[in-house]
Amino acid sequence: MVWSNDTVEKHMPHMYILECCDGSFYTGSTKNLSRRLWQHQNGLGANHTAKRLPVKLVYAETFAHVADAFYREKQVQGWGRSKKLALIEGDWDRLHILAECQNDSHHKATG
Repeated sequence: MVWSNDTVEKHMPHMYILECCDGSFYTGSTKNLSRRLWQHQNGLGANHTAKRLPVKLVYAETFAHVADAFYREKQVQGWGRSKKLALIEGDWDRLHILAECQNDSHHKATG
């Protein structure tokens, strides 16, 4: 689920992305999104965000289980900035391209 003011269920597990005042991204997960956002905005969140206030929520997904939100957090934390931007912007075509293996040993099948 992509975040919007109307659809966020605040007491469900979420994976979220914050944009900090320096333009960096912070990816986290929580069971209470509104409380966690308040903590970040008041310097009580992660060290990364506490040093880069203010922060704003730019993306969130809702999950049925905490473990799923945590797994997604770890997945997205491993992504580069361009891939996170594609997710935030909902650019699924670019996200798909960026998700393709880019190393030298990767060979696309030719038909």
